[in-house]
Amino acid sequence: MSEKTTETTILVLLLLTAAGLVGLGFWWASDGSGFGSASNLLVDSIDGAGKKLQKPSDRTLTFATYNQARTFAEVPNIPSGLFSYGGSTTWAPIRKTLDPIIQTTQPQFRLRYTNPVIGKPGSGTGIKMLLENQLVFSQSSRPVKDKEYQEAQQRGFSLKEIPVAIDGIAIAVHPNLNIPGLTVAQLKDIYTGKINNWKQVGGPDLPLTPYSRPQEAGGTVEFFVDNVLQGGKLGTNVKIVDDTTSGVRKVASDLGGIYYATAIEVLSQCKVKPLPIGSKAEQMVSPYQEPLVEPSQCPNQRNRLNRVAIQSGQYPITRRLFVIVKQNGLEDEQAGMAYAALLLSNQGQKLINDAGFISLR
Repeated sequence: MSEKTTETTILVLLLLTAAGLVGLGFWWASDGSGFGSASNLLVDSIDGAGKKLQKPSDRTLTFATYNQARTFAEVPNIPSGLFSYGGSTTWAPIRKTLDPIIQTTQPQFRLRYTNPVIGKPGSGTGIKMLLENQLVFSQSSRPVKDKEYQEAQQRGFSLKEIPVAIDGIAIAVHPNLNIPGLTVAQLKDIYTGKINNWKQVGGPDLPLTPYSRPQEAGGTVEFFVDNVLQGGKLGTNVKIVDDTTSGVRKVASDLGGIYYATAIEVLSQCKVKPLPIGSKAEQMVSPYQEPLVEPSQCPNQRNRLNRVAIQSGQYPITRRLFVIVKQNGLEDEQAGMAYAALLLSNQGQKLINDAGFISLR
């Protein structure tokens, strides 16, 4: 073979290789849906504590950067129709802030929040309703559980969780309680019944009364039990309240009381005090921006979220909020993916910050 022929052959091979790579890149970036296929959406992500996760599981999707639109109006392939969704009560400020703007910008995409017929709304209830075909997609403040994932497979489809925001869990106490903060380990001992007096954690000699919603109430309690109590059970010392409003009222009138809830629900209150929390006693981090706003200054001033500490994971009790999508190749899947894409747009992420949560970027 001549030198010229060899050079020609090499050039042809290089061109074919380049064309193949371009084609592969185009296939990777688009499958004709406007969102990309499930495999396209799987990328490495950062968890609420700012730590690099291992490769996401086959139930977690995150949108690659090429899918992130600037505004709601730029998000492609928004379906038309009335779509029922439900789930987490933690999401209420996001629904209140974003949904009206989505309805104005994409009027064909009509959304209806649906409460369960029996029981109270929550992350677990929303996923259950999704499994039973009562919802098109759901909102959750915790990941999909193994049993829920398996039940979906038994029903012939798959559940996928798409993280769209970060949330912190704040701890509320009476504003007159003299306590510098708590470690995560101390919180665990308080809520499992090992600690029952504030003097055991550096406070006054005062009986300690922990309050909580029931575990079946929703994702916040499930997250707290799974991550702070490390799967342990709420102790018999824990007083059960119906909702966060009741929990805050109990603590406001009980000098020895303590309660936990999503950060924005605690920081916005005038009659309770959010506590600094630390992984270690010497590493206490406030969920609010210093200095603490005293009750006498509220409501003219209110505590503001410590966004940097929560987004970076310096504040130790953080979690992600998820859109739960039913992957069945039908309109349900398209609607869920569209809703997640709207929230992951630049406009959606800004509005999530405005609602009192932390954007993913």
